[in-house]
Amino acid sequence: MTPAKTRRAAVEGWFTLDEAEPALIGSRCSDCGTFAFPKETSFCRNPVCSGTEFVETELSRHGTVWSYTNACYQPPKPYVAADPYIPFSLAAVELAAEQMGVMGQVAGGVTVDDLAVGTEVELVLETLYEDDDHEYVVWKWRPSGSPPDGRVRPGPARPAVARRGLDGGGRDD
Repeated sequence: MTPAKTRRAAVEGWFTLDEAEPALIGSRCSDCGTFAFPKETSFCRNPVCSGTEFVETELSRHGTVWSYTNACYQPPKPYVAADPYIPFSLAAVELAAEQMGVMGQVAGGVTVDDLAVGTEVELVLETLYEDDDHEYVVWKWRPSGSPPDGRVRPGPARPAVARRGLDGGGRDD
């Protein structure tokens, strides 16, 4: 029997490895309360604050999609891609409590057709790659309430998009 591989964070110190409730690890400025991700250690990101002391904090596990896109082309190194390359989706997620956005990959099986601005999402862990001894995991966003098996419930209805042709006339799609 092959021993189980040890799960490790692909990026150390950016998120917890708690399977049930993973969390991003950020910081909060001790002077003004501004949150940052990844965690700040030098200076406050708030331009009107000169704070230099920070408290490490776990950020919200749930947020809403602010924007999203797909990655149809393989990113350059040092990105580690599946072979063959499998396109994936990305989302900018607003964390309301922290009043900030966090960019991240979307869970496997979720496409841009499953997302819309305002979709509620939750943080999950998925394997990025493996070697002989380790399974390297990253955080990803998954629509809230979706099953962990990669199947996605139908996304919200998308509004028609008004498009304008060269003649200035509009049409709804």
